[in-house]
Amino acid sequence: MTVERQVRPRRSFIFTPGLRPEMFPKALACGADIVCVELEDGIAPKDKEAARAGALSLFEAEQADGGVERIVRINCLRDAFGLADVQAILDTDTPPPALMLPKVDTPDEVVWLDTLLTERGHACRLHIIIETNAGLEAAFDIAHASPRIDAMFFGGVDMAADLRCRNAWEPLLYARSRVVHAAASAGVDVIDVPYLDLEDPEGMENEARKACDLGFSGKGAIHPKQIPALNAIFTPDEEVIARARRIIAEFEAADTGLVVIDGKLIEKPVLREMHRIVSIAERTATA
Repeated sequence: MTVERQVRPRRSFIFTPGLRPEMFPKALACGADIVCVELEDGIAPKDKEAARAGALSLFEAEQADGGVERIVRINCLRDAFGLADVQAILDTDTPPPALMLPKVDTPDEVVWLDTLLTERGHACRLHIIIETNAGLEAAFDIAHASPRIDAMFFGGVDMAADLRCRNAWEPLLYARSRVVHAAASAGVDVIDVPYLDLEDPEGMENEARKACDLGFSGKGAIHPKQIPALNAIFTPDEEVIARARRIIAEFEAADTGLVVIDGKLIEKPVLREMHRIVSIAERTATA
């Protein structure tokens, strides 16, 4: 059981600890497009079970969407904590709407989880973190492993450690570009790693602009105060939004695979990006 891939804004995301479920409403109200409940690196091994129970309890009652995408980051599928997370999700009748999978190395991991979720009848969407050298090598195939995938995330800290390089823009540019390419090939969004220095807002904004220019849909935050700048950087200007609306309208009127606008040939594959731009404009208007 899956649902149609939804085009929506993914300009910013922030983690909230599964061990502190009472913080979830505050995270939902902070302005981020994505709120991710953390079960992985931010939770000590001794607290994994309690965090898992706390995270899953958040979804027992139906929630209003509110324009915020809700995700749970489970543990790596290749370790015992990850397997326990998956079993708990399969056991519940109220699973999270989406799961974030860390340290994905192969497409088989995604296919395996997709199969289990389908057998159970859960419609969970999937968000994939590419943060290992093996995952980078297989990124294209991973991106195409399941129709449940909505976005890929670039995990710069672990990637730098695995590649034995400095965690900075230039050394990781090739890896970032590979992940953007893989996500674009599958028509899914791609989100950049958070900027870790809270005392350097200019550095964060500079890196976010570079990520936007490279093709990223958004970037993570480690604190709510980073979110307004990220949302602004990844929000198209009025001219771009107006053009996107015009292209969508022209395709709807023409009912063909291509149209000509201002003397330029535009083919149907660009429509997804146009719808994403409009969805950001609508989210901004209602925020």
